[in-house]
Formats: sequence, C-alpha cells, structure tokens
Amino acid sequence: MVSAPWPAIGTEARAWQSTISPGLVSNRVRQRHSGPYRAAVVSEIADQTLALPTSVAALAEDASVEIARFDAELGAEVAPFASVLLRSESASSSKIENLTSGAKSIALAELGSKDKRNATEIVGNVAAMVAAMVAALALADRLDEDAILAMHEALLVDVQPEIAGRWREEQVWIGGDSFGPHGAAFIPPHHDHVPALMADLVNFTRRADLPLLSQAAIAHAQFETIHPFPDGNGRTGRALIHAMLRGHGLTRNVTVPVSAGLLTDTNGYFDSLTAYRQGDPSAIVEKLANAAFAAAANGRQLVLDLREIRQRWEDTIKARRGATAWKLADVLIRQPVIDTPTVARELAVTPQNALRAVAPLVEVGILEEFTGFARNRMWQSRDVLDALDDFAARAGRRG
Repeated sequence: MVSAPWPAIGTEARAWQSTISPGLVSNRVRQRHSGPYRAAVVSEIADQTLALPTSVAALAEDASVEIARFDAELGAEVAPFASVLLRSESASSSKIENLTSGAKSIALAELGSKDKRNATEIVGNVAAMVAAMVAALALADRLDEDAILAMHEALLVDVQPEIAGRWREEQVWIGGDSFGPHGAAFIPPHHDHVPALMADLVNFTRRADLPLLSQAAIAHAQFETIHPFPDGNGRTGRALIHAMLRGHGLTRNVTVPVSAGLLTDTNGYFDSLTAYRQGDPSAIVEKLANAAFAAAANGRQLVLDLREIRQRWEDTIKARRGATAWKLADVLIRQPVIDTPTVARELAVTPQNALRAVAPLVEVGILEEFTGFARNRMWQSRDVLDALDDFAARAGRRG
C-alpha cells in the first residue's frame, strides 16, 4: 500500500464549446461561459493507505457494532420490518436530494399511481436499493461496475431512461448556472476519466484490510466526487453504502436507514464531501458513523411504533381468528395503502374474497376508503402512515 496523506483533488484545463444560442442570454453570461474551464482531477485510491484520527476510527468501530446489533435485533422478525425500513431509507435518501413525498404518496406510487412525480421517483429509489442488495448478495465477492450500473438503471429507468444505467458522456457540474461549468461550486472529472476511476473505486470496495464502515464512507465520497452519472449520483452513491455493508456481512437482515441519519444535518453531510475532496477523509467517516447511530435509534422507534399499532389492532378486530382480515392487518404494517388487486395478490384470494378481508377493518376504523369511487377504490391505514411520516420528521431534526 502507498504510504501518503489522502490525495486532494487537483484540476486540469478543458476546452469549452458554448452551445448558448445568440440572443438567449446577455453578453455578460456568454462571456462568462467562453474559453476553457478547470475540471477536477481525481486520484485513484485502490492502493491508498488510510490513516484516520484515533477518535474517528473508534467512533466508526462503535457505529459498526451498533449497526450489527440493530440488524441482529430485527433478524428474528424480518417481515414486515425489512421492507418498511428499506422504503424508509429510500425516502430519506431521496429527501436529501429535495425529492420529498409523504408516506401516502409513496405508497400510492408503489401501487402504480403516476400522479406524483417525486413519489414515483422515490419508488425507483426503492428499486435501486433492492438492486443494490441483490447485487451484493449474489456478487458479494465481486461488486463490480455492472452492479453499480444496475443500481442506477433501477433508479431512473422509469423517469430518465435515456441516461439510466450508463456512465455519463458529458461534463457535469454542481452549482453555478445551466449554461456552462464556469463559476460552478464543483466540477467533477471530465467524462473521459469516469470508466477508469470507477474501475479503481470497485477495486477499493473489494479491499479486506480496512474497517468496513470507514471503507464504505470513503467509497461513497469517492463515488460522489467522480459523479459518474448525469443525475441520480447521490441516491446511487448511498445505495452503494448498503451494498457494501451487506456484501461484506455487516448487515444480513434489514436496511439500517443511514440516510435518515444523514438528514439530521444535510449541510454537514455536504461539507464532509467537500472536506474529502480537500484531502480529509475523516469528516465523511465521522458523518456516516454518527448517521448510523441516529439511524438505529430512529429505526428502533419506528419499529416500536409499528408493533404498538399492530398490538392495538389485536383488541379492535372483530373477525374470527384465522379470518383473512387478520392476515390483511399484517400486510398493512408494510403496505399501508391498498387496493383490491393488492389484497388479492397478498392474501392469494379472489377479488371478491379480498373485499371480505377489507370490510371488517373498515368497520372498526383500521382502514378508511379515501377515493370516494364506486370502482377502483383504495383504502389507507392512517395509523401506519402517521408512523412513517413521524419517522421522516424525526429524520429531518437534529438530535
């Protein structure tokens, strides 16, 4: 391994061909976006030595223990909490990108509603997380470029199919304006460098000599610095964290909602990425470790709330034991908005029998119909939706 400080990014001059149409903007804007610009030069890290402050390394180790404990606590009762936590993490990851939807909109999107673009895109992020987990489990010893491309494709195939699952083939930038990179807050490396940098990053993720949480944090920061896609980098990069945690065996049963932990201080999260680019990897490691603690606490509260809701229903449902209404109550904990096809599929019954499962829950107020339609009706569990929205609200508050 190379013994040296963590490399800060450099810059290189690149020619810029303006595509601004005459008369579209002022001469001042045209002049600002003429001539060469400076794109980031990102060092390869596959063989880089990692030296963290003792306090940060200890914090990351403690956070790893907490993640493993959280995973083990819920391991004996994966259903329904695994899917709930996965959905919650996906919504939180999307919220960091200002893609914000309530629990009901997300649930509706999962049933096929296209009315809320944000919620539909968040559901794509759920698919990306699932793709990350599948890739990590099937290819635990070889998380590769194809797996990362698959995560991105799952994320954006329904909303931006023209870029889904492909490395970018153009310069991108963060901040500034849409007319060119000049004056941007950060200009990632030129797209010519992306394939080689991503191959190096994959090699870094395969190393077995680094503490896993620190390794995952740095891989995430390197991914965001490379910015290999035109869009969806943040969400795909956070999915990569989960792929590494699962692929290296730190989590086995559930998704620890670390994005919900990052939401407690999004400015600090972005600042830690900036510090990484300046040659300080400790900031992103510390941020992810603290996010893991916050995520475990918030995730435990969500699970506790859902358990209490399900226990209250035990004293409310009037149907005989063994009736399909009881089975539907279990489904609602992970799918709080339902329609007849969903109930029929989940319970393996006919549509007519699906309505028989719904009726007893409507009678006692566990479910309420909210469309007002005579056909294509939908029902919601307000209790579960409130618990999910409370989780999201806690995630957005500093602890």
